[in-house]
Formats: sequence, C-alpha cells, structure tokens
Amino acid sequence: MPLRLKLRDIAFFERPVQFARPFRFGAITINATPQLFVRAEIEVEGRGSAVGASAELLVPKWFDKRPELSPAQTVDGLRRSLQIARGLYLARTGFQTAFDLHASCIGDQVAACAQENIPALAAAFGPAEIDKAILDALLRGVEINFFDGMAGNIAGIDARLSPDLNDGDITRFLTLANQCRSERVAIRHTVGLDDRVEGDGGVADPRENAGARYFKLKLGGDPEADAARLIRIGRELAALPFDYKVTLDGNEQYADLTALASLVHQLEHDSALQPIFLKLLYIEQPMPRDVTRQSPLSEALRWRDFIIDEADDSYDAWPIARKLGYSGISSKSCKGIYKSIVNFTRIAKLDDEGAECFVTGEDLTCQPGLALQQDLALGALLCLEHAERNGHHYVDGFGDTPAAEAQAFAAAHSDLYADAGRGIRLSIHDGDLLTGSLNTTGFATSVHPDWSALRPLEQPKSLLEQSA
Repeated sequence: MPLRLKLRDIAFFERPVQFARPFRFGAITINATPQLFVRAEIEVEGRGSAVGASAELLVPKWFDKRPELSPAQTVDGLRRSLQIARGLYLARTGFQTAFDLHASCIGDQVAACAQENIPALAAAFGPAEIDKAILDALLRGVEINFFDGMAGNIAGIDARLSPDLNDGDITRFLTLANQCRSERVAIRHTVGLDDRVEGDGGVADPRENAGARYFKLKLGGDPEADAARLIRIGRELAALPFDYKVTLDGNEQYADLTALASLVHQLEHDSALQPIFLKLLYIEQPMPRDVTRQSPLSEALRWRDFIIDEADDSYDAWPIARKLGYSGISSKSCKGIYKSIVNFTRIAKLDDEGAECFVTGEDLTCQPGLALQQDLALGALLCLEHAERNGHHYVDGFGDTPAAEAQAFAAAHSDLYADAGRGIRLSIHDGDLLTGSLNTTGFATSVHPDWSALRPLEQPKSLLEQSA
C-alpha cells in the first residue's frame, strides 16, 4: 500500500574514484571520476523520521556527449542537475507519495535544465539519484525490504507519466515481479576499447573476466575497425571451455544507418565473425540519440535485436523506439528506477499480447556498495538473468572507500563481497552475483556510507557561464 512522506532535507557529497585501468568507450577514456552520494531525510506519515542514501559515479561524456564540451563540463552538468532537482523537490512541502514527488518534479526538471543547456538524459540524473535515496528512507522508516515494499507499491507508482498504461497494469506487474525476482544475476563482462584482447589479462583470462559467460563488447563506430577487433575477440572467446553470449554496444558512435548496415553485413557474411555473430544477443544504442529518433530501422536490420540506452531520456522514449523497430530498452538506476519499472511493465504487457520485446540490465560503472546493490536489486526485481557489471573490473575493489566502510558492507552482505587477499572485492559465484542479502530493510543495503569521510558536492559552474 502506498505511504506518504514529507521531505525534510537532501544533501549531496562526493568521493574521488581512481580507476585501476583506463575505461574507453565512445570518444572518452576515463581514468578517474567522482562518485556522488545522496542523503535524504524524510518524515513518514504517522511513522516518524528516517534517512536514506544512494550513490552513483558522475560519469563524464555519457549523459552528454556533445563534442564542444570538455569531460569536466559534462560532470558539472550532472552536479547542476542535482542542484536543480533538490530545489524542486524541497519546494513540495506537504505529505505525498514518493512517486508523487517524482512525477510532480520531472517535467519542471527537464525544462529548467534545458534553460541551462543541460540535455534531458543529464536532467533526469538528479531526480534519479534523489528518488533512490528517498525510497531507501521510506523503506527504512517502515522497516521493510525493497522487494516486499515494491510488491505492495509502497512508492505509489501510477500511470500518469505513461498514458499507454493504466494503474492496474503497474500494480499487476509489481505483484508478479516480486514472485519471479532473480536470486542470481549473471555478470556481463565489459570489454572496453582499450582493454587487452589476447593472452594474460585478455578477454578469455578467467582472472580477468571472473568466469563470466556473458560479454559486452564496446564498438568504436568504424565498421572495418570494429569488425577486425571483433574477429580477434571472437577467436579468444571461442576457446572458452563453456558456452557464452555477447552483446555489442555502440555508445552512439555509428553516424547513421549506412554505417550500421555495413557492420551488420559483415557480421552476417564474414565467416571469421561467426564466434561473435552466432552468440550475439543484441546491439545497444549504435547511433546518436538524435539520429536514432529520426531513423527507422530498415527491414534488413529489423530482424536483428537492437536496444536503446542513451536515447532513453524520457517516459515516451520506449514507445517511440518500438515504432522505429527497436526490440528493447536498457534499465539503469542512474536513468531512473521508476522509468525502468514503467518500461518493464510496458514490455511485459506487449509480450502478453504476443510481441517479443525485452529489458536489459546495463551498468555505468556502479561501484561496490550502495550503487551496485541498488542497481542489482532493481535488476533482480525486473527478473533479469544477466546484467553488465564493470565496477569490479575498472576499479580496484572499493577503491578509496575507507577500510571500515568497506568492511561494514562486506560483513552485512557477505554473499556479495569477500577478501581473497587483495582487499574486499565483489564476490562472483560461477559468473553470477547473488541477491539474497539485498533482501534487507531499506533499499538493498544494511549499510550507509561514512558521511564524515565524504566531501560536499563540488559547486558546479553552469554550462551557460562556461560557454560565455
């Protein structure tokens, strides 16, 4: 049953994260970036006060890839998105459901960010992170876990932002989803554009891929260069002693349908690409988001499965993409937990009607602790079998997190973390992550960060000021 709350305060913090190796995707190579932490204080109607938390990397050049902006400018865009969202949320002073807060602010948020030259995907980041922290506080305030809370629609999610659904569709999905939630979620190991392919430390090295059976291969946007690299990767994966599946991620690098068709033609007809083509599940966001919206997939392409990710910047993004020939859409908690649930409801309803659509689990380097656990719980609720996971790969364990904080997470979530002599790291069981310990009071975590060890969110310069 939905519960109402009154928002008391929202505070933002950050912590530097150094990468253990460069992560290159699209036109950016990341070696370090801050991690955001959100603390929300609420009053639950008739239940008293509670505090919730969320976390996510402030990733440059993903939410906003405009070439004229520097990586630092795009991170400032995310910080400003958070600040604008904070003001809008705190302006709602009465008791209302968690989804009331989200739904009443998201339109104003996108409009206010647009006035500051912040695109819709980055605009949604602020509410996405605040919503997670509020939900954590709400669940803690009534001492219930995420899965049971969502089964009872504690947040009050309804269809006001998705007119193709009705409230009953969402209620039905939440009830059914809790019954089939994933107890194990296989990791899909990311192979970045600078990652080693052959030999020690290569894609088939179990010390590197942690026994993964699923692989996500980044594309650079040049059909010939991508095909040559995929041939090398395919040779390595074909030598694995078990079956595997792959996905390809364009990160908006393919300029248009012509370039995309060239890659697909090579996948279909070059025998050297068979180890990739025969194991391919789908191709993710090949073209820029603006080009995507203007380019229906040709009949020659529609028999392959394509999904949108960066183009998922609004509640109507999936209905539009489906009409253009796309088969699915990604779920990422940094794009909004409520939108993920709404999109899964839409797809479950379509599949009941005979369509073949799907939601995938993708990851923007969720770090161990809050970010990973909340995103993993969302994926488990959506009944996902596998999801991209790369925080364990590009960052050394808990990174710069204080040892006591990392140890607290490991003690409370011993199925997710272990110390095998290199510090506390993600514990991967035969290529899978276990979700049992996420079934705890709050939003998938028994632990909050050490707030005293965090610095306040850096004050951003507006994009309009920087371009003046």
